Amino acid sequence: MVTPLLDEDTLDLKGCEKLLEHLIKGGVHGVFILGTTGEGPSLKQSLQLELIQFVCGQVAGRVPVLVGVMGASFKEAARMAASAEEYGAYAVVVAPPIFYQISQDELYGFTNQLIREISLPVYLYNNPGLTKVSFGVETIEKLIRNPQVIGIKDSSADMSYYNRLLELTRPSGMPLLMGPEELLMESVLIGGGGGVPGGGNAFPELFVKIYGSAKAGKLEEALSLQREVMKISRTLYSGSGYGSSNVINGIKCALKHLDICNDYLAQPLQKASPEKEKKIRQFLAAS
Repeated sequence: MVTPLLDEDTLDLKGCEKLLEHLIKGGVHGVFILGTTGEGPSLKQSLQLELIQFVCGQVAGRVPVLVGVMGASFKEAARMAASAEEYGAYAVVVAPPIFYQISQDELYGFTNQLIREISLPVYLYNNPGLTKVSFGVETIEKLIRNPQVIGIKDSSADMSYYNRLLELTRPSGMPLLMGPEELLMESVLIGGGGGVPGGGNAFPELFVKIYGSAKAGKLEEALSLQREVMKISRTLYSGSGYGSSNVINGIKCALKHLDICNDYLAQPLQKASPEKEKKIRQFLAAS
């Protein structure tokens, strides 16, 4: 879920409410806040805590709420997880500590100790493009021995790596979730447990349908829906920005024109260019 904002210091609570109801009406199976698309690392801690409290209250147990825990400070991560539990979150999603390049031994030590300090169930979040380090397969194999680890989200877009994780998780049935939505269909067809698609903010029903079709083995239907996903990707995520900026500003621009929330992004990210906004507006009008 994106984080609707009025400015750097203020959540757009009306937008949050409209977005949550849009997602739940669209049939999503859960809500993940304060992840990459949620601009988690860009938000000050007081805003993060306010968002957790508001989302858990608004959702009111209708679907699980997962809270992203990412940063460089061990103690801050532990405190964030404790607050997520206090406000009623279902689980936390733990990424490697950002900034420093660390070894697998250091990554295992940090994550294992953090899990021991957390009371909630834990998803491991692999996103090496942003954290500089990937959870090695052997590191994940050790971490998932802890029954408190109940799932994995992989945003590496490396299908060879994803398949190796499937080999680890298949015997237990632990859900392995795909990050990049362009690979959601493929990942579910080979046994993955679902996905966390940013485009689902604007088009939740589409992504619920493609998951269901792939899960049921309805290949032709899934392929047809996949073509819609690729249209969204080409329209919303292209532009003059870079990486995460292009993805997030495209989603927020679409939400603006769907009258759900505004398109404000926390620094250093910037909103979509006028040219990109025009393209998105035309795309939505034709959909």
